Amino acid sequence: MAGAKPKPRREKKTKAGGFGQQRRRYCYFCKEKIEEVDYKNYSALRRFMSDKGKIRSRRITGACRKHQRQVAVAVKRAREMALLPYVSR
Repeated sequence: MAGAKPKPRREKKTKAGGFGQQRRRYCYFCKEKIEEVDYKNYSALRRFMSDKGKIRSRRITGACRKHQRQVAVAVKRAREMALLPYVSR
């Protein structure tokens, strides 16, 4: 395939339909003025997990870096204490 030209990249559309216009997600914990994420509050931690039991990324949840790290540690502790499942069926 010598001399084959690469295809030009297309610009990605957002959910709103425009180019690059996306709604900004704000950190839930900063908005509610919560300093520390508690592993015992498993109902709040469920919103940061997928239906398969994986921890969702910052890009999906909109959490800031500080609180995303605390969420990850809290989810792991809650799993260890059997408050949250490791996987779901």
